[in-house]
Amino acid sequence: MQIPTNHTYLSKTLRNRREKLAKLIDFPTILWSGSSSSRNFPANTFPFRPSSHFLYFAGLPIEDAAIRLEGGKLELFMDNLSPSNLLWHGEIPTRDRLAEIIGADAAFPIKELKDYAANAATIYVQNPTTKITQCQILNRDIFPSKKHQKIDLELTKAIISLRLSHDDMALTEIKQAAAVTVKAHKAGMAATKNAKFEANIRAAMESIIISHNMTCAYNSIVTVHGEVLHNGEYYHPLQTGDLLLADVGAETTLGWASDVTRTWPISGKFSPTQRDIYDVVLAAHDNCIAQLKPGVEYLDIHLLAAKTIAEGLVNLGILKGQPEQLVEMDAHALFFPHGVGHLLGLDVHDMEDLGDLAGYEIGRERSSRFGLSFLRLNRPLASGMLVTIEPGFYQVPAILNNTETRQKYQHIVNWEKLKHFSDVRGIRIEDDVLVTTKGAEILTKELPSNTDVIESLL
Repeated sequence: MQIPTNHTYLSKTLRNRREKLAKLIDFPTILWSGSSSSRNFPANTFPFRPSSHFLYFAGLPIEDAAIRLEGGKLELFMDNLSPSNLLWHGEIPTRDRLAEIIGADAAFPIKELKDYAANAATIYVQNPTTKITQCQILNRDIFPSKKHQKIDLELTKAIISLRLSHDDMALTEIKQAAAVTVKAHKAGMAATKNAKFEANIRAAMESIIISHNMTCAYNSIVTVHGEVLHNGEYYHPLQTGDLLLADVGAETTLGWASDVTRTWPISGKFSPTQRDIYDVVLAAHDNCIAQLKPGVEYLDIHLLAAKTIAEGLVNLGILKGQPEQLVEMDAHALFFPHGVGHLLGLDVHDMEDLGDLAGYEIGRERSSRFGLSFLRLNRPLASGMLVTIEPGFYQVPAILNNTETRQKYQHIVNWEKLKHFSDVRGIRIEDDVLVTTKGAEILTKELPSNTDVIESLL
């Protein structure tokens, strides 16, 4: 475990966070970190990643631990490593030392947690073993179970309100992740000339992240099949005429994420059709970022992206009609089916373990419309919020070859014209944008998105 050099600043920030929480709730809270999961035999585990809610208040990725919060105070519950564990994993700070680093008011062995669990709220951990422990210690079901106590939901809403806007320490971490991510993407572009497979470019990008002692914030997407939105395969050969879509982001040792996508031509030059579609997506990207500021509805940003893409496809002869009407009938979603972005923070899709509670303003529900059902964020923007802006264009066979879809939009899509753009499987352009009091700050602006500049980097 890497301990921050300025842990006085860390403990001060953590104390400020829990004092803010204490102003929102009047009951104790217990948050578990979770434990590592075995891949195939007990000692061979996946890399440990603590619950982000634990990490927000505890600051460090401490495994098999819990914290109790009440009245602005923090108590740490964990066990010191046994001598046998020290043999394999080396020395780590003791319970008392970790408590000092994070500014805890007291520290106890984990077995004593049950003595402090009365009337405590919690948020469930994705790790199933830990979730069982949570129910056993609290002697009840936990949210989102229908039998959960009301305080779990109250706690969830309180933590959402805190994590929606980022404090200075969080932004420092996120900017570090963004800077490394920019370097990774530039390395991927530079490696393209001599690469033979997607895996070669993935290796070039992830090696930069690893060399900065960071990890990937999510499974990298590095593919010539950009029409598969979360493609996790890297074996396809790179051929002249292909576009490569790279969605790769770094995560700092304290868990803060970046999330960036660029699309570039394997040959080093966009074809005329690829450039045409790319410029449509880039226009949507730029238009959306220009409108970001406090008070603006993120739904309106998404609809602006949809309208811009619809208008661009009309100008290219792919769609027929008025852009506003095309968006109303969800015609844009034939090629841009997902939302324009999401919250970003400790999680790459921040707080989506809570369903739509974080992404959607109270009283709003997810739409069932084809063009809106995948919108991850629907609330007014506020200063300190960090969002992604990631419009795209995709030719997804499951959508475009669907019989009902083709019949519904048979007079809206110029299917013959669309064939001329067969060398565009998928294009996405994504940046991380901080909402400020004055508008927006692009944290990943050092990574070019203009076609001419990208070609020069290749």
